[in-house]
Amino acid sequence: MPTHEPPAALLITGTVGSGKTSVAAATGDLLAAAGVPHAVIDLDGLRRAWPAPRDDPFQLGLTLRNLRAVARHYREAGARRLVLAGVVESREERRRHQEAVGAELAVCRLRVPIPVVHRRLAHRHEGDEDGLRWHLDRSGTLDRILAEARVEDVVVDAGERSVTDVAEAVARAAGWR
Repeated sequence: MPTHEPPAALLITGTVGSGKTSVAAATGDLLAAAGVPHAVIDLDGLRRAWPAPRDDPFQLGLTLRNLRAVARHYREAGARRLVLAGVVESREERRRHQEAVGAELAVCRLRVPIPVVHRRLAHRHEGDEDGLRWHLDRSGTLDRILAEARVEDVVVDAGERSVTDVAEAVARAAGWR
């Protein structure tokens, strides 16, 4: 890839349990196989601190501050593509994420039927009843928020497909393959 090509970022979003983190990692694997300098950033990891401010329960402010720094470091290290996994609930949040990454940002929403999401969450939160209950409740609410907000450029169906198949569809939809 020519080094004069501007950096680009792809945010993979979807409700809890939709596979954002797994698909982002698999997209990174596809980029590596193609020889594309890149980095994969899990936005949940950038916000994982306790306690959250009362007026920012999902720690958007902290996420954006950390994203700005991490994205800059990855770009300085040579990454030409940034693959992000996380939730963006509004056009304003999308704009703020694009500003933080310092590159053109495409957004792909993973669409997964809620019964499939619930199965995934039950497996992921086995032995954690409180966590499972919260995520089950949040999954439908967040799915509706994302469907109404329409912050994405493309939607990829990710229900019963393999993570690799979904990553390939996401990369194609973003124009990266």
